[in-house]
Amino acid sequence: MAVLGITVALLVWIATLLLVSIWKQIYRSWNLPPGPFPIPFFGNIFQLDLKDIPKSLTKLAKRFGPVFTLHLGQRRIVVLHGYKAVKEVLLNHKNEFSGRGDIPVFQEYKNKGIIFNNGPTWKDVRRFSLSILRDWGMGKQGNEARIQREAHFLVEELKKTKGQPFDPTFLIGCAPCNVIADILFNKRFDYDDKKCLELMSLFNENFYLLSTPWIQEKHSQEPMYTMENISVTLADLFFAGTETTSTTLRYGLLILMKYPEIEEKLHEEIDRVIGPSRAPAVRDRMNMPYMDAVVHEIQRFINLVPSNLPHEATRDTVFRGYVIPKGTVVIPTLDSLLFDNYEFPDPETFKPEHFLNENGKFKYSDYFKAFSAGKRVCVGEGLARMELFLLLSAILQHFNLKSLVDPKDIDLSPVTIGFGSIPREFKLCVIPRS
Repeated sequence: MAVLGITVALLVWIATLLLVSIWKQIYRSWNLPPGPFPIPFFGNIFQLDLKDIPKSLTKLAKRFGPVFTLHLGQRRIVVLHGYKAVKEVLLNHKNEFSGRGDIPVFQEYKNKGIIFNNGPTWKDVRRFSLSILRDWGMGKQGNEARIQREAHFLVEELKKTKGQPFDPTFLIGCAPCNVIADILFNKRFDYDDKKCLELMSLFNENFYLLSTPWIQEKHSQEPMYTMENISVTLADLFFAGTETTSTTLRYGLLILMKYPEIEEKLHEEIDRVIGPSRAPAVRDRMNMPYMDAVVHEIQRFINLVPSNLPHEATRDTVFRGYVIPKGTVVIPTLDSLLFDNYEFPDPETFKPEHFLNENGKFKYSDYFKAFSAGKRVCVGEGLARMELFLLLSAILQHFNLKSLVDPKDIDLSPVTIGFGSIPREFKLCVIPRS
């Protein structure tokens, strides 16, 4: 029996070596970008920290360069890291890499809607959505009026807290929720509306779900362009228009409590440019470089979608001498731009000066790609930028922020870094300014 056991173990060992040898020959025969050697069946799954995928990708980029290959199970992934590689893929090869890589928790919607759609309808749906949103004033004066109106309601709700501690998740979230609801449905919700609160709870849950590993095998289902597709598109716009702006605002309040000296500078600029009673307006941005810089730095620092949503090669493509086969998932990492050491010195530190020149004027950076770029750029970028500036200005115009803990003890690290960076739960007080 002992001899038999040794023989079986030896045969298993030989078979394993043979399998690995064959796998290596096949793997090396592909003209793919370099990367860690994948284990048969498992790929590189054990070489990634699934709780902090962006950090894992950064480490691999240092080892293999700005373009490298990973395998998760049977799925092949090409990762782009750094400004030049990401910009080249998103802008110079925007058609070849405009597909949407699979996200397991939204597999049911892979051929529907606008965000996760990788089917034959996505271009038409996106074009249709942009056309409709433009007609309804997306990013124009119509939306400015909507946001200003909602800012008034938000300020009134904040006054009702009477300086007592509260969780800002849903109260702050109602403002962007109502803005996008007004655009899509010509309707807004009261801040204690049960349906609105339930929707935002589901949106928060979805954002957590998106922070799980995103790659799995494809399916060939391709539904036609239907009313279901339109419904999913509306849901996509409602979700994206609420959750991303809401999370950014909430994270921004936490950051400003951590750095009260920055909040004080914002109060000074608001008092000087806007005054105590007039509603903040888009035109004020030109005269408020510090607020503009803070809004951009919040988005850069929180790194809301660090690894971007996965793209997919729509055809066999030669990129930097490598062949990236059709169907390959492509990850153009946004955090590699937002945390670039050269463009943003000391990137791990929150510094509005990253977006200010030596004269204190706002300084544009082409590395700022918080909304991605190219064919899959966020359709609501203009609206989100406007909301963040106007709503944050309105809050700080009327209130001082008060932390329940010493500012130095505030933890700005996110709860999870998979798909999204989510702030830790916290409470604050808003004290009316005289």
